[in-house]
Amino acid sequence: MSYNAQITQLDELIRGHNGAWGGISAEAVARMRLQNRFKTGLDIARYTAKIMRQDMAAYDANPANYTQSLGCWHGFIGQQKMISIKKHFGTTKSRYLYLSGWMVAALRSEFGPLPDQSMHEKTSVPALIEELYTFLRQADARELGMIFREIDAARAAGDSAKERELLDKAENYETHVVPIIADIDAGFGNAEATYLLAKKMIEAGACALQIENQVSDEKQCGHQDGKVTVPHEDFIAKIRACRYAFLELGVEDGIIVARTDSLGAGLTKQIAFSREPGDLGDQYNSFLDCEEITDIASVNGDVIINRDGKLMRPKRLPSNLYQFREGTGEDRCVLDCITSLQNGADLLWIETEKPHVEQIAGMVDRIREVVPDAKLVYNNSPSFNWTLNFRQQVYDRWAKEGKDVSGFERDALMSVIYDNTELAAEADEKIRTFQADAAKRAGIFHHLITLPTYHTAALSTDNLAKEYFGRAGMLGYVLNVQRQEIRQGIACVKHQNMSGSDIGDDHKEYFAGEAALKAGGAHNTMNQFA
Repeated sequence: MSYNAQITQLDELIRGHNGAWGGISAEAVARMRLQNRFKTGLDIARYTAKIMRQDMAAYDANPANYTQSLGCWHGFIGQQKMISIKKHFGTTKSRYLYLSGWMVAALRSEFGPLPDQSMHEKTSVPALIEELYTFLRQADARELGMIFREIDAARAAGDSAKERELLDKAENYETHVVPIIADIDAGFGNAEATYLLAKKMIEAGACALQIENQVSDEKQCGHQDGKVTVPHEDFIAKIRACRYAFLELGVEDGIIVARTDSLGAGLTKQIAFSREPGDLGDQYNSFLDCEEITDIASVNGDVIINRDGKLMRPKRLPSNLYQFREGTGEDRCVLDCITSLQNGADLLWIETEKPHVEQIAGMVDRIREVVPDAKLVYNNSPSFNWTLNFRQQVYDRWAKEGKDVSGFERDALMSVIYDNTELAAEADEKIRTFQADAAKRAGIFHHLITLPTYHTAALSTDNLAKEYFGRAGMLGYVLNVQRQEIRQGIACVKHQNMSGSDIGDDHKEYFAGEAALKAGGAHNTMNQFA
């Protein structure tokens, strides 16, 4: 319903109460409705799921249409990202938010900072989703409120052309609400626990859930050692649990991102159940590191499997875990990905140890032989030393091509002494184009950075502390923070406005009319930033 149609409808409703609602402004209600477009988290999940589906179709048509996101650990951080994106690019199209389990553990747990091992409260994940969308909805309310004030000013000036232009801007307003890809880790328990948590996350607004194939109670960060995977049937049960949660809640376009940690996981907790040779359980077990049993008397409480007619004993560690054969990681990743897509997943996530386009593409090529439209979400992780990795990639290619690399020490390429070299410049260009190159060559639909704001918060705080508590004193803040906010048009320089003070003033005027005691008067120091 259009803005003016809503006003007409509301005006009839108000007049129908015989004057009792006479103090209610139909246009004020229409404005408040527009400022609160999304009434529930499920409204958001359904809306954003459709956006992701459309973006996935656009990527299938042209891999230049890849999408991006940055990780968030607070609603304010996510809000400021989307405000910045709208300011610089005019649209939020193809830009999402990522909710990182790592950052929830490190920054949002009541236990204090924790490693990424699923030890944090599972309720903190849906709570952060809800918080992110609360801040994004407030960004809408704030920006629309500013447009409404401009409409009132145009009316007061008798500028009907400006008023029509602003009304059209309000009618066609683009929301800050975008998809969030939310990390459910390994499901925080069994399949039922996964389902219950998935429901909470979807009800909070999540349209995309990312789940990994590690053992829930042994879960490790994807870029650390000691990862333990589960047999495929266990993982498929959790994928189904997520799908049931989406369907139960009416989010039929919900997205499931199936992550495999098999490339860096050399351990399993279970021998997979197998009904017949060649089935999925048998394929999982085929990667186990085993030794042939030649003397049955030597068996002492061991598990024994039949491999090609031979009795084999899987190697079991003192931790009671079984190990895979070295060098099988890529094969296991490919099998994981194909199996996940064939059993309800929509997107893949392959956790790698370095950002290397051809390494990823090699696996994706094999996956696409079976599932031609396979697409990835990829972690452009701060756990990678991007500078060193890409300089070494250039170094290795130069050496292979016979180019002179005698002036470089491969293991020391991070050094500042190489910053102005041709090798460093070529590496930086490869870093710049990595996302576009990987989208085209390696099937990566969505590029994210898991924990960028963890690092930006630490870096900016360090710089401010060094200046403010040093010789610069207050100039350390003014020069490097406030002056930059003013000159770069950072919305937060008007922090009272950003916190909702002007929205509150508008509401006070709706509620009390001329009697409203408003904060944004002549003595508000925010007027210094007009």
